[in-house]
Amino acid sequence: MGDVVPSEEVCMVNNEYMGKKQFEVNFEGKIYYGCCQMCKERIPKDPSTRVAIDPFSKKQIDKATAIIAITGNHGEVSYFENNTTYTNYINQF
Repeated sequence: MGDVVPSEEVCMVNNEYMGKKQFEVNFEGKIYYGCCQMCKERIPKDPSTRVAIDPFSKKQIDKATAIIAITGNHGEVSYFENNTTYTNYINQF
């Protein structure tokens, strides 16, 4: 827990670390990742799949540009706006 993971190994719809490269979805010049056909179809249509709230700064951020770290016991991830908010969040524990 707390490990930064490559964005291409995260399903950004389910917000889970998958441990292997996921399907690439290009949308408005940015790359998002999904684990299945349903995710690939949902990412361009559903804006909520492309944004997250940084758990430290509480700011809304774009998943395509976020620092992603495992923050749950079952591969759940959180998205951070930068290394500073990631480090501050992890240091709380």
